[in-house]
Amino acid sequence: MSQTVDRALSILPLLAEGPADLGKVADRLGVHKSTALRLLRTLHEHGLVHRQADQRYRLGARLFALAQEAVEHLDVREIAHPHLVALNDRCGHTVHLAVHEEDEVLYIDKVESRYPVRMYSRIGKPVATTVAAVAKLLLADLPEAERRALAERLDYPQYTARSTPNAAAFLKELALVRGQGWATDLGGHEESINCVAAPVRGPDGRVVAAMSVSAPNVVVTAEELLALLPLVRRTADAVSREYSGSAPAPAEQASTE
Repeated sequence: MSQTVDRALSILPLLAEGPADLGKVADRLGVHKSTALRLLRTLHEHGLVHRQADQRYRLGARLFALAQEAVEHLDVREIAHPHLVALNDRCGHTVHLAVHEEDEVLYIDKVESRYPVRMYSRIGKPVATTVAAVAKLLLADLPEAERRALAERLDYPQYTARSTPNAAAFLKELALVRGQGWATDLGGHEESINCVAAPVRGPDGRVVAAMSVSAPNVVVTAEELLALLPLVRRTADAVSREYSGSAPAPAEQASTE
């Protein structure tokens, strides 16, 4: 049974390359045409493949509908939370998860610092869009035309001397962030607070969320916080893999170790 399932599933990436006839499917699977036909018929009955008028097979509409439905029901916060807790356990500082909704970037999860001196933030509260590290990551991933239009709509409050002054400077910063794949806020919102952030990506490679570590400079210096960037990036990558379904869930990993 497992071999049959494996063969049937092997047909899907083949058809993702383009329509294929029965002979090509059989050759790729290394089976007789009658076996390949039986597998294709089963997939066809479930709407996962479609037989064209020229007798070639392509991916079926039901497959795309299932994929879209799965993406819509993914909860990035639920997936990310254990990773945020683990990151907080490692570094001790405040950890945030944020998403972009319309023209706002919102915190959707937070694990509080273990230190008595900490930054103030609240789940559901919009971040300071023009300076926050998580906002830079989320907005840097927008198509260029959208980035420019948004940058022109935003106001640029001068929270500190390090705040982003205008749209041109913001777009320059977003281009830098887009290229390097991470972002910082070193005293741009509050003189005493520094932050490093990394992106969480979906199956298509687009940024779906951003996670960050923030700390007052009386607890750690900016240089010490920047030294945590590799750990933050590894954590964000782990969330990305789990969110995209490219890695087994922790319970599954534990069962195989």
